[in-house]
Amino acid sequence: MVTFNILHGRDLERDAVDLSTFASAISDLGADVLALQEVDRFQERSLGADLTAVAAEAMGAVDHRFVAALAGSPGATWTAATGEEQPDSAAYGIALLSRFPATAWQVVRLPAVRVPAPVVHPGRRLPSLVRDEPRVAVAASIEGPLGPITLATTHLTYVPWWNGQQLHRLVRSLRALPGPLLLTGDLNMDAARAVRISGLQAVGEPQLTFPVGEPRRQLDHVLADRQLNARTSVCQLPVSDHLAYIVDIDGLD
Repeated sequence: MVTFNILHGRDLERDAVDLSTFASAISDLGADVLALQEVDRFQERSLGADLTAVAAEAMGAVDHRFVAALAGSPGATWTAATGEEQPDSAAYGIALLSRFPATAWQVVRLPAVRVPAPVVHPGRRLPSLVRDEPRVAVAASIEGPLGPITLATTHLTYVPWWNGQQLHRLVRSLRALPGPLLLTGDLNMDAARAVRISGLQAVGEPQLTFPVGEPRRQLDHVLADRQLNARTSVCQLPVSDHLAYIVDIDGLD
């Protein structure tokens, strides 16, 4: 399985989205299950494409689900998604795709920071106040070769004191789902903090995933509610400012 923050499919060198490049990158991963963050649907900046559908075709997914965190387009029309948006409307969020059938889906909407938070930008000495975007998670019950599992993905806020609250609430919401449970995504925190807050276990060896070129941090994770026999690696692709985080699972203990 792979978790990958795709930066809406953008190639940093060309500063543009090329759908064939994006599809090839997804295909090259060879993932059986793929968790994506920063996913566009029908946005001008990503050529009006449904990036989840493009990825699903590229990997041969039999089930997939896009869940919007924001509805509308960047700028004045951005609004928090409610889940009631039309399927042909512009949106931005996360996606979960699988080559194995999904028997059930669940969406968890996470509390957003209510006030602007200070953010330090590269090259600037002083932080600026930024209003965070809404956050969401999606979980699927998947019938795979290891048996039934619950797999979830999310993209938590960059605000350190709040992403812990979001992670705690998300894990509490997922506890009612049948295990084994795997939680994936861009958690915007390191592995030690993610493990401490979630009560889950980090899968495999740690890998640095951000930023591309000279990765210094692991923001992208796969956590589990039990011991997994797994190998981890990262892959730099011609899209995104993150490395794709790859987990090969041999079995469940």
